[in-house]
Amino acid sequence: MITEVLVERVRQRLISHGDADAATPALVTRALRDEGVVLGDSGVLELVSTLRDELIGLGPLRGLLDDPAVTDILVNPPGEVWIDRGHGMERGAVRMGSESAVRRLAQRLASAAGRRLDDASPYVDARLPDGIRLHAAIPPIAPEGTLLSLRIPRRRAFDLSELVAAGTVGPSGAQWLAEVMRQRLSFLVTGGTGSGKTTILSTLLGLAAPTERLLLVEDSAELRPDHPHVVRLETRPPNLEGAGAVTLRDLVRQALRMRPDRVVVGEVRGAEVVDLLSALNTGHEGGCGTVHANSAADVPARLEALGLAAGIPRPAVHALVAAGLDAVVHVERSPVDGSGRGSTRRVQGVFVLRRDPSGQVVSVPALVRRGSDLVPGEAAGDLQRLFARDDRAGRVAEGAIAEGGVAC
Repeated sequence: MITEVLVERVRQRLISHGDADAATPALVTRALRDEGVVLGDSGVLELVSTLRDELIGLGPLRGLLDDPAVTDILVNPPGEVWIDRGHGMERGAVRMGSESAVRRLAQRLASAAGRRLDDASPYVDARLPDGIRLHAAIPPIAPEGTLLSLRIPRRRAFDLSELVAAGTVGPSGAQWLAEVMRQRLSFLVTGGTGSGKTTILSTLLGLAAPTERLLLVEDSAELRPDHPHVVRLETRPPNLEGAGAVTLRDLVRQALRMRPDRVVVGEVRGAEVVDLLSALNTGHEGGCGTVHANSAADVPARLEALGLAAGIPRPAVHALVAAGLDAVVHVERSPVDGSGRGSTRRVQGVFVLRRDPSGQVVSVPALVRRGSDLVPGEAAGDLQRLFARDDRAGRVAEGAIAEGGVAC
């Protein structure tokens, strides 16, 4: 009978002989012989499968990656597995073993990412070599047991036609977004967690001219634009002595010295906002990034808070935003409904930024969702004037507003 104790004993034998990455039937049979245990052929094969789950890759979770629709894999105590296929949480078809097995898997994945996960460092946030985003937490900060979260990168970038087919944006809205890119407007994609910000930004970056050099600055490489000239910079956490960290702010400064046509910050969430806004005010047009915000109206306050935390006075933050940022593309994830279709990620609008009489920046809707598409809103004329930096584009946008659509 294959018990957890037997699996652990054989696992330790394989590790001690340097065979942890090659749990073959022959090696497992040798380890069983050393332990004084005899199993039949079917028992050996079952043990080989169990050990491979324990020792290699994502272990028992690896089969979930065969479904290209899976975007998130979550493991909760006591070994419950949940997945997201883009329509909300659902139970996975597998179940992890004991708490110790889940903890070993989390520690092995952390080690593969060059990080540690133990009592002294009870959480980790890192990227695995294959691009999967890993977050894990263990007791004591996760008192009920190990928590494991895996964000699976899309195998390839969407294009706008796929977003239209998925209902994320309508045909007219897609053309407006394409023009935002063509006119090199500086913009932020905003929304809540899991709303599709990274997907939208990756898709739009794929529309940049092939002659442009895109310089991506990220905590963890998640943007995957379909573009021929992409250069990446990625942050580095401090070492065990607390030294050697490389922050997003450090990387934004370096990016500006690398002849970028567009500086892209995967997620603006700290002092790097100052350097990005400064860059957008000094000739680096077309820069973009994502920001967590519940609504487009919250974006100025969110940027203000980030700027204040970096030591920039409130009036200076609003001045930088007003002068350097052209638009906000806001996306939302609709709640699960009773139809069985689950949640949907949608572009809710495109907003421009105006200064009110007090000098503070406010978001004003230029395009708003009506039904399945985007239609001109209160500030459509402001967006037209931004497009009118190019006379031809200005004429296109003017005609589109008159017709309630755009034909780029």
